[in-house]
Amino acid sequence: MRVPASAGISTHLAIRWLAEQTERMGFVRGVQSPSLQRIEQGVMLTVQWQRGIGYCASSDFSDQGLSQALTRALQWAKISDRSGLFEGVKLPEPDAGMLRYGQVFGQDLDQTLAPSSNGDRALALVSLQRESEALRADSRVLNWSAYAHLTQRHEQVYWDGVLIADQAHRFVEVSLEATAQANGVTQTRSLGGQYGGLCREGGWLESVDGLIKAQGARIADEALQLLAAPNCPSGKMDLVLAPDQMMLQIHESIGHPLELDRILGDERNFAGTSFVSLDMFGSYQYGSPLLNVSFDPTVNGAIASYAADDDGNAAHKQMLIEAGVLKRPLGSPLSQQRAQALGVALGSVANARACAWYRPAIDRMGNINVEPGQLSAEALIAQVEYGVLMRTNASWSIDDSRNKFQFGCEWGQLIENGRLTGVVRNPNYRGVSANFWRNLAAVGGRETLEIHGTPYCGKGEPGQVIRVGHRAPMCRFCDVEVFGAQR
Repeated sequence: MRVPASAGISTHLAIRWLAEQTERMGFVRGVQSPSLQRIEQGVMLTVQWQRGIGYCASSDFSDQGLSQALTRALQWAKISDRSGLFEGVKLPEPDAGMLRYGQVFGQDLDQTLAPSSNGDRALALVSLQRESEALRADSRVLNWSAYAHLTQRHEQVYWDGVLIADQAHRFVEVSLEATAQANGVTQTRSLGGQYGGLCREGGWLESVDGLIKAQGARIADEALQLLAAPNCPSGKMDLVLAPDQMMLQIHESIGHPLELDRILGDERNFAGTSFVSLDMFGSYQYGSPLLNVSFDPTVNGAIASYAADDDGNAAHKQMLIEAGVLKRPLGSPLSQQRAQALGVALGSVANARACAWYRPAIDRMGNINVEPGQLSAEALIAQVEYGVLMRTNASWSIDDSRNKFQFGCEWGQLIENGRLTGVVRNPNYRGVSANFWRNLAAVGGRETLEIHGTPYCGKGEPGQVIRVGHRAPMCRFCDVEVFGAQR
């Protein structure tokens, strides 16, 4: 499809169609919640006019509705051109050739699109009820919940009338949570965190039952253990982070700082900037030589795996940090061209992503992963003379440049003379991104790897909340400021 051009001016049109269906089910305090369902679909039209880009979304698929959206997008593109927003920037075109998600990941596209059966839903509900009952293990557990949230998503991207990307996904988020109270102390323990950290790509039955089976009793027991535990000690010491906390550490102090549009200043008024500058790439020592970080949308089961981004760019694994040295930003082809116009040559990744059909794609994280090392969990812990192991994020705070941070966890356990000993509650730590990763002292092997993520990563103005995945091993950091807090 090509928009009519005048006076020989080349104009290009991209259309992204998206349909999404979501369903949520679960139990709160043992009572089944109403099943919530939502269905939505629409198109986003993107017009390139000389050095301008314009957007318009529509849920009206009639000829009149699409024509009006096209006219509006073209108007905005002309305004963008006159404003000089992309002066000197070569506007990118997506990769040629149609991509099918099924071909990349060995799945049949039509089968991926097929709705979950009522039998799968019934079995998933049985699993949730079973774990909900296990969470109510003691009268001191005052609040508990178990839920699953399924999303089915189908997306097609057209460029000048040619279908260049066609992919379908299923996403599942699951959560178990127990809050216990006794003697004025309240503690919460959850599976994957209190903010949807346990999320996968997959169907109802295999994902729901496989992720939560036999976990309810453990979560309740750990909440009760925390009630009797002393507060976390304070001081500089070794810190061992489990993968479900590494997820948050990667997300906030690597993922967001490396978003190229943020580095270019786009997010300054809303989500902040970055301590990273354009001249750091290729030379800046972001972490110790043990730190290797990848952008990898090919991880099976991770919630941000895809064959092409929302602009139709083919996605594949690329290294962002190698041996601690900063190599590449999280910049889409458009952001890469903008950096090129400033005289900085940086590679791009396929990370132009939008949360919905009514939002344009911007630079976002996909699957951002710390690559594994060689150590088992036991060998890694054996290196620690005195420190704390922390699991599962409970709170976070980080400055606008994504540098100074303070994070809290649900679960802490002392490490003394290379062995795990007593449980501690309210464990927290703080640091500076630019120094924290340089204190990376040991990286767990493949057997310590876990996949986590978040369906609630916020960015953009207007705001967008998107799914992001992180695969990480257990890691040890030295000389970290650890402290206990009253919560």
